[in-house]
Amino acid sequence: MRNIEDILTIKTNNVKPTPGKILISEPFLLDYYFKRSVVLLCDHSDEGSFGVIMNKPLSVKLNEVVKDFPDFAAPIYLGGPVQNDSLFFLHTIGDKIEGSVEVINGLFWGGDLEQIKELISLNMISPEQIRFYIGYSGWTSNQLEEELERNSWVVSRESSECLLNTDPNLMWAKSLQKLGGSYAFWPNFPNDPGQN
Repeated sequence: MRNIEDILTIKTNNVKPTPGKILISEPFLLDYYFKRSVVLLCDHSDEGSFGVIMNKPLSVKLNEVVKDFPDFAAPIYLGGPVQNDSLFFLHTIGDKIEGSVEVINGLFWGGDLEQIKELISLNMISPEQIRFYIGYSGWTSNQLEEELERNSWVVSRESSECLLNTDPNLMWAKSLQKLGGSYAFWPNFPNDPGQN
């Protein structure tokens, strides 16, 4: 039977980080923001990387946090530790929203917030078509590569449907189980390695 160290060191994968890929945290990453997280990379270049955490819903609704916004029964997610006083969003509305950028087939980052507000006011957007985030996850030049070398993350692919429709509480484990092999053992590790 393999021990935990063997299982963790086998995890080198060859998928390169690019926009639209996901980062799955290793099981013992204890950071408040990134513990058992799945991050969608929205951009990755020599200058750095940014994305949003897909599986950290907050216990408040959008209108409880954001003032001067049309009434909209949408959950809000913790996107990451950077600019956590700002609102960001992903949507499936496409290039109908000026300034939006396609990250994965059918899933777009950002765009004109005033246009979003207007479409919400006209009941032309449903909560299933858009997801709001407080803050984002960012890495400076080469920082993500260094974290990948330390095996803090596994890079993988996921469809926009799975990212938007998977229960956030199950997303981390399901993403690992899809990878199979040694990764399938990771969800069984205790949240706190001291509880072994």
